[in-house]
Amino acid sequence: MASRAADAFAPLVLIPVFDHEHAIAAMVDGVLASDNDCLLVDDGSGPACAQVLQDLAQRHAPRVRLLRLPRNQGKGAAVLAGFREAAALGASHVLQIDADGQHDPADIPRFLARARLRPDSIICGSPEYDASVPKGRLYGRYLTHVWVWINTLSLAIKDSMCGFRVYPLPPVLRLMGEETIGQRMDFDPEIIVRLFWRGVPVENLPTRVTYPRDGVSHFDIWRDNLRISRMHTRLFFGMLRRLPRLLAARRTRIQGRAA
Repeated sequence: MASRAADAFAPLVLIPVFDHEHAIAAMVDGVLASDNDCLLVDDGSGPACAQVLQDLAQRHAPRVRLLRLPRNQGKGAAVLAGFREAAALGASHVLQIDADGQHDPADIPRFLARARLRPDSIICGSPEYDASVPKGRLYGRYLTHVWVWINTLSLAIKDSMCGFRVYPLPPVLRLMGEETIGQRMDFDPEIIVRLFWRGVPVENLPTRVTYPRDGVSHFDIWRDNLRISRMHTRLFFGMLRRLPRLLAARRTRIQGRAA
């Protein structure tokens, strides 16, 4: 990664991992097949997963790096720690992809190609589900979509919960230095809304999402939905404070499309 630091577009693939020892090797293989370097962030995994991650980092060094967190802090905390590490390694952009095998790493080149063309934008996955998707999870996402559309006064973000996206690091690091962002499953929707508020464009890219039969999900339907509901409430009051500026930005977008 350090040898690419001088490149204006220097992406790094970031995978937050918590006890995904059965799926992570295939994800790493997929990242390496796309000819990209990878940063694994171990969010306090148990011994079995920790050993798998250590073996992967040693086997594929220096293309695969491992950052360990001393205890489980949540997906958001792992990704935020990964952002800091990626910046220290000289990355300009981070492609975040989940460890559980839901996302297709073969799509990584397509996401990065779009990010290279739109380096100031977030390239956000827009899921195309197959029959494996749990219906409860699918319907629950729509409530979050509605809240995000309200809190941004825009339909620009098609899916705020997709864990497959490319971030430009400079605005992310500024946001991290100035505001507190959700540390757990509230992370994905909160950070993209807050970046949108700051004027970071969002581009949506369709991507296939499959729920593996033996996949491990750490989404707690009660606790995480409550956490996300609280997050949306905080964002709503934040939206009200920003209402004049958001309305002005909305008018500008509409006028731009009309022109």
